[in-house]
Amino acid sequence: MLFRSFHHVALRATDFDRTVKFYEEGLGCRVHFRFAVPGRIDKAAFIDAGDGRYIEIFGPESSVQSEGRRRNPGEERTEGALLHFCFRVADTEAAYARALAAGAESRVAPRTGVLSEEPRVEVRIAFVTGPEGEVIEFLQSDQM
Repeated sequence: MLFRSFHHVALRATDFDRTVKFYEEGLGCRVHFRFAVPGRIDKAAFIDAGDGRYIEIFGPESSVQSEGRRRNPGEERTEGALLHFCFRVADTEAAYARALAAGAESRVAPRTGVLSEEPRVEVRIAFVTGPEGEVIEFLQSDQM
């Protein structure tokens, strides 16, 4: 395989501090480090999502490569190529409840599903919308 592992997902935050707080206090992630690049990145942070994976959050004035175009203030969220990202969790209900308590919006309440019969792969999943419109899945499974 060409690559070793998945490293990070990047988000642009319209409210940088609120978004960092959501992941840090709301979901229990920790800020790995913050940075800025004068003239290009107003502020950014790598949020440790566990197991060597990160969420990179950019401030609203950062100039970074992205899919689509920037959303204007007050404009409805649009769909891009990235549909959602997923956290592997030990308890789907607990992760879902914690996210809602931190201000996330419910998309799909916790439910159990079967992804495959051969081999049998069962999952317990839930989906929420985070502070910047990002869709977050919580997945609990012994087979994945």
